[in-house]
Amino acid sequence: MSLTPHTSLRSLIGRSDVARIVLGWGSFAAVLIAHPLFTAPAPAAVLVVGLVAIVAVILVCAFGVVKQAEALAHRLGDPYGSLVLTLSIVLIEVILISAVMLGPGEHQTIARDSVMAVAMIIMNLVIGLALLVGGIRHRGLQHNRTGTSGYLAMLVLLVTLAFGLPALIGVDGSYTVAQEIPVVVLTLGVYAFFLVRQMGAQAADFTEVGTVAAGARSGTSILATLRAHRLEVAVRLALLVVTVLPIVLLSHDMAALLDDGLARLGAPPALAGVLIAAIVFLPESITAIRAALAGEAQRVTNLCHGALVSTVGLTIPAVLVIGMLTGQTVVLAESPANLLMLGATLLLSVTTFSAKRVTATHGATHLVLFAAYLIVLFR
Repeated sequence: MSLTPHTSLRSLIGRSDVARIVLGWGSFAAVLIAHPLFTAPAPAAVLVVGLVAIVAVILVCAFGVVKQAEALAHRLGDPYGSLVLTLSIVLIEVILISAVMLGPGEHQTIARDSVMAVAMIIMNLVIGLALLVGGIRHRGLQHNRTGTSGYLAMLVLLVTLAFGLPALIGVDGSYTVAQEIPVVVLTLGVYAFFLVRQMGAQAADFTEVGTVAAGARSGTSILATLRAHRLEVAVRLALLVVTVLPIVLLSHDMAALLDDGLARLGAPPALAGVLIAAIVFLPESITAIRAALAGEAQRVTNLCHGALVSTVGLTIPAVLVIGMLTGQTVVLAESPANLLMLGATLLLSVTTFSAKRVTATHGATHLVLFAAYLIVLFR
């Protein structure tokens, strides 16, 4: 990790960065002007064109966010770099879900459906594809089992608190207020503790096998890196924020159009969560598959498992707090079929990543389990 700082703004801000910012903010201005046309029930042509256009802009901006986050990841090294990318993507997910909850209509299960979709997409579809292509190219990938075990331990706990426990002790699938407060505190507390350990004493557990934490490898600390590259870090963080804000502002209209469209098609309500998760995590999914092709198994697990830990650890407290402040009921308890899918996914993940080398066969089993989830979704 070089300590030679970038000093030129021109080298940090490219034309594509400016174009994304102009596209995002220009689209938001256009949506404000055309907002009366989107009021449900909108004409079918307006609904389709508007939804496709907004999703396209969100994806373009999301790739801009990932670009800045990946640059920061390269500068800071693992595990800090992967964490920046993961938290950037999860921030978008939390924003989208919160926007849906704060929008018109009843959205009691949007958080449950979205996080469930994220879990199935990341842990089965994305990891399955990554292990399949990486295993075929490299005849197996070696990962850092201590770090991966830490992720999976967190997921078992967080998924239990989020989806299993409210089915047993809640009321109609929802926690009572007296139960929500300790669940929020426990979830945020254990997630914060995990982050502190990941970025501190256990940083080496989240690096590629045969390497050490970025700071130890270069003989410098993360603080020294930040001091040496403070201009680059500050500029990229600013670009990231300016690029992510249009996503925040456009997400409300996207959610409204999506609800209207799915209702007209008679599609299952949970499909909205799948579509939101697919839109948000597409850039990170591509990054994870590229990492697998490069033989970077630990980067795959840092991106995928780390994203899901952050998604559950941040989304569930966020929606519970919104529910308490707005008086909305937040249904978190999953159906028996989905609980079976979650349990099978966690068990399969523990089995897969307990091996020293993960292979294409492991990837194929995760892909088949994702196909089974789609069967459950459209039952």
